[in-house]
Amino acid sequence: MTEPRPRHCATCGRALNPREVYYRFNLVLEGEQDVLDSGDEAEDGDRDALAELVQRLEDGPEDASELEDQVHWERAGVVCSACRIVVVRMLDEGAATPRPH
Repeated sequence: MTEPRPRHCATCGRALNPREVYYRFNLVLEGEQDVLDSGDEAEDGDRDALAELVQRLEDGPEDASELEDQVHWERAGVVCSACRIVVVRMLDEGAATPRPH
C-alpha cells in the first residue's frame, strides 16, 4: 500500500504527517451590491452608461483577471489543527470586534 501524497498547511506551510488530523476548507468570496442606481434615465441612457463603463474597463490599467478576482475569488486547501483554531476564531468573531480596516 502506498502512502498518501504529502499535504501542507495552506496557512503556515508546515508539512502534515499522513496520520495527522487536518481540516479541508473551501472559501468563496463573491462581490454583491444590494442597491443599484435607479436613476430616471431612459433605456438609451442605460446603454450609453454601459458603453462608457465598458470603454473605461478596456482603457484601464487592470487586466481582466484582476477585475474577475474582485467579483469572484475562491480557494480550497487544508489547514493544520493549530491554524484551524486561528482561522475559525478570525471568521467567527462578532461584529463588535475591532477590524483592521
